[in-house]
Amino acid sequence: MGASIEIGEGRGRAMTSVTFRDETASGRPLEEFTLPGLPTRISARELVRLRVREEVARHNAAPRPRRTGLVRPLDAETELNGPGRGEPRPIDWERRADAAEAAFARNGFILLAGERQIEDLDEEIDLTADPVISFVRLVPLVGG
Repeated sequence: MGASIEIGEGRGRAMTSVTFRDETASGRPLEEFTLPGLPTRISARELVRLRVREEVARHNAAPRPRRTGLVRPLDAETELNGPGRGEPRPIDWERRADAAEAAFARNGFILLAGERQIEDLDEEIDLTADPVISFVRLVPLVGG
């Protein structure tokens, strides 16, 4: 795990934008943001890691007491950033990206490229055909 991400202006490489959208299990959109300058084809793993990196960067730049989105603080981060602790400490995006990959593996969320469910993080996605990537967080049933 802990794969690095190298995205940027590649010579001769076509670039596109992707919209990351959080949805409820019923399909209601919650939040979304768009990232430009991505390659037209990318693995689902790289997309998850990019999304987490961007979300953490936004949080670290302007921390909010209530976190939404895919990234949830680890127990240690919550303890370090708890009430009365002064300035919040930055969240480590790579640790959170590793946690997001693990959550995907245990069905913590569903990943959709357009209307198509992504089953494997190594699956390659054509962003020109599917420029909207939806993250649907699954809530475990009580007692189940």
